[in-house]
Amino acid sequence: MTNEDVLKTLAHLVGTPYSPAIKDTICTLTGRTRVVGPDEMCTREYDIERIQIKAGTDLLIQGFDFN
Repeated sequence: MTNEDVLKTLAHLVGTPYSPAIKDTICTLTGRTRVVGPDEMCTREYDIERIQIKAGTDLLIQGFDFN
């Protein structure tokens, strides 16, 4: 699944509250195994499989990043 496909697949999650359990949902929907929550640290190494969840201070999901 390309990053564009991931964004389309996860579009319905934008604006919903973040909880750690959503990471399992994202893995199931995308087939990717590395999902990083907004409050988690991650390395700066390039990882084509990583999905990073972006959320505001209110913990509503704003989108997803792949860096």
